[in-house]
Amino acid sequence: MNTVQGQETPAVQAGSAQVDVAIVGAGLAGTSLAAVLGKAGRKVALIDPHLVHHDEFRAEKIGMKQMQAFEKLGLGPAIRPLVTPVTGTHVFRLGQFFERERKWEFGFSYGALVNGMRQALPAEVPLTVGKVAEVSTGPDRQRLVLADGAVIESRLLVVATGNGETVRRAIGMERIEESKAHSMSIGFDLAITPRECAYPAIICYPRRPADRVAYLSVFPIGNRMRANLFLYRTVAEEWTRAFRENPQAVLCEIMPEVAPQCGNFGVVGPVEVRQVSLTTTRAHRRAGVVAIGDAFWTTCPTPGVGINRAMTDVDRLASTYIPAWLETPGMDVDKICAFYDDAVKVTTDQAGMRSSIYAKRITTETGLEWRLRRLRNNTARQLMILGRRISRRAELPAPSTA
Repeated sequence: MNTVQGQETPAVQAGSAQVDVAIVGAGLAGTSLAAVLGKAGRKVALIDPHLVHHDEFRAEKIGMKQMQAFEKLGLGPAIRPLVTPVTGTHVFRLGQFFERERKWEFGFSYGALVNGMRQALPAEVPLTVGKVAEVSTGPDRQRLVLADGAVIESRLLVVATGNGETVRRAIGMERIEESKAHSMSIGFDLAITPRECAYPAIICYPRRPADRVAYLSVFPIGNRMRANLFLYRTVAEEWTRAFRENPQAVLCEIMPEVAPQCGNFGVVGPVEVRQVSLTTTRAHRRAGVVAIGDAFWTTCPTPGVGINRAMTDVDRLASTYIPAWLETPGMDVDKICAFYDDAVKVTTDQAGMRSSIYAKRITTETGLEWRLRRLRNNTARQLMILGRRISRRAELPAPSTA
């Protein structure tokens, strides 16, 4: 049993079973779906090779919209103790303070969040620790054979394996790269505590498009300050090697205006780098099986839409489709297609892909259209900054004439 944070993850060793829904992959999407279905009285098998989710640099901050999605699904009590809330983010643009965004955001470590969610699983939905060796799907029953020979049969199979390809390929799904090495995320801890940081949270946008940086986000996770840098470069570039060797020097050079607020970007611990490609899926309309979250589409973390997409999949399946599907015999392809064609899901997926592409183009494109767009946006921001300065000066008391 896992005893992270003093609790135990309900878990069993692989064993044969017959269930309503088998979920392969106990990351955020798979574990959330298992928890919601289990609380609704469905018989669920949640399968993952590891009892404890390993440390993994992925999403580390969500907004109020995503938190409300967890609350809607009844997962709020499990999520809230695992996140660090912040209510005010100071935004720097064009080399100067721009505005304070007064909104709720929540920082977290992905591995700790997933493990906490696993610990909150209903006792009726233990985590089955095992590796899938064989998969067969069809319009009536789905069959998983695990590495130790155990067999799990279900009416529906949900693939929630993120970027993992083994199960997807066994089923016949094909991942399509829409934009290879589209973006890169870098995560690291700053050598200051939240009390030592000038602001509760910071977002800093670069001054030069040539830096190919989208923005830097600094926020608390527990008693440490975490930094996420989103940019449009590749792991193999010399710039990336230089950043890994001396992140403080590189950050102070591209964002000098915010460096003093963050202890001049002193860094402790490892610098974690994650390359991301935009992907979609082909040959996924199959009887008996659905793919959710990053196992279906992968979008860029820069616009912060990944968790929203995953939770939309969980919500639509758990609240609408799975209950209806289980009321009638079979799990034919028409049922499955209804989920993939769901208007809310389609809108969420497509909006995530559009925002991923636009965020890169507005940051890096050098064509006249995009240079004019940046000029327009930056001119409007400069005017806003100037207007605030004039307003503040007007509010100052008049000098005494005595």
